[in-house]
Amino acid sequence: MSVSLHQQIRVGAYVAKQTLMGRKKYPLVLFLEPLFRCNLACPGCGKIDYPAPILNKRLTVQECLDAVDECGAPVVAIPGGEPLIHKEIGEIVEGIVARKKFVSLCTNALLLEKKLDLFKPSPFLFFSVHLDGLEEEHDHAVDQKGTFKIAVKAIKAAQDKGFQVNVNATIFDNMTAEQVADYLDFATDLGVGISISPGYAYERAEDKEHFLSREKTKNLFRDIFKIGKERGREWNLSHSSLFLNFLAGNEEYMCTPWGSPTRNVFGWQKPCYLLGEGYVSSFKELMETTDWDSYGTGKYEKCSNCMAHCGYEPTAAMDAVKNPFKMFKIPNMFKIATEGPMAPEIDLSNARPAEDVHEKLVDAEMSKIEAEKKARKERAEAAA
Repeated sequence: MSVSLHQQIRVGAYVAKQTLMGRKKYPLVLFLEPLFRCNLACPGCGKIDYPAPILNKRLTVQECLDAVDECGAPVVAIPGGEPLIHKEIGEIVEGIVARKKFVSLCTNALLLEKKLDLFKPSPFLFFSVHLDGLEEEHDHAVDQKGTFKIAVKAIKAAQDKGFQVNVNATIFDNMTAEQVADYLDFATDLGVGISISPGYAYERAEDKEHFLSREKTKNLFRDIFKIGKERGREWNLSHSSLFLNFLAGNEEYMCTPWGSPTRNVFGWQKPCYLLGEGYVSSFKELMETTDWDSYGTGKYEKCSNCMAHCGYEPTAAMDAVKNPFKMFKIPNMFKIATEGPMAPEIDLSNARPAEDVHEKLVDAEMSKIEAEKKARKERAEAAA
């Protein structure tokens, strides 16, 4: 795997410590969203469907660093929106790196080359560039021609300046196994690490037709890994072999939503990065008040087809610490079974119906914004 040995050791030690202390629920990766605003409008994204006053909101540098300290996770992913739009993103990243947390700054790379001078190369920092396939597939996925070439150019510029670069791909059912394998060949030859995950079926996404079911996901990844074995390619996949084994249908995992808590402009998001069902004001409150048992595949309709890395990679990491022999049995992709029976699928028949809470949450936030605006106006008038 392409994750550095330094990161593997530090994260592994963190997980082992939590296990030895008897903690059953602890964070592994903090998803820190300093804004929702983006400079693209990808049809498969459900993160940008908000009124302008919400899209204009930003977390301050201090709010971001407080979230990092409060959560304590060893890894911080900064998605969005597009984080490079944030005027203080350089200060945010600098503050997190100073805390010796591993920072994955997610970006579509349209602004990356222009903004590189805001950052310093560090073993704790890497850029995670959104690249959903080769040129035709990527430009189609983000609904804007020319973005693939811009992203690749920015990746090379970042590498030339000494930065670590990863690419992250979200896979939908309009890509064949051959196309995904070609993309993995390209990214590996580019010298970057690769994160790959089946797309989550966002309820607010414009395009809802191309999300993968769990069955399609498993068959697709078996075909992808089969092609990789035939080509003899050791792809630079930035995942544990157990998570990849899960994608191929060989592990019966439940997701670990508390493993990747999310802090954004609304607050701490219940229950996970992909699913906004409510917000609280502190990480402690998130951990203690969320009804974790009511979420997950087989428990909640919105989770039925999810196999995303943010929920299942923490499960795989914790499994690796508890059962290290499994990692020795599957040290790399070439040992992943691509034939034969799959692990039993989770029964979906008892999943509770989906609840539509989006509008209620947006209305509550808009009311809060209006109240803050009114209070500022009254203070200004009083001061005058």
